[in-house]
Amino acid sequence: MPEEYKDPSANTTQFQAFAAGTPPESKRAPVGLILGGAVLAVVVIGVAIWAFAS
Repeated sequence: MPEEYKDPSANTTQFQAFAAGTPPESKRAPVGLILGGAVLAVVVIGVAIWAFAS
């Protein structure tokens, strides 16, 4: 048997989740990071426009 095989019965919680057929939790997108990047991009573009317009 290959070593990477994980037996779901090794842990009660894992087995219950396996038996219930619940999908694994999905990772949420880091909303704060995306908004921060968008704000930073707008500020950088604004400063560049202001610098070239002067």
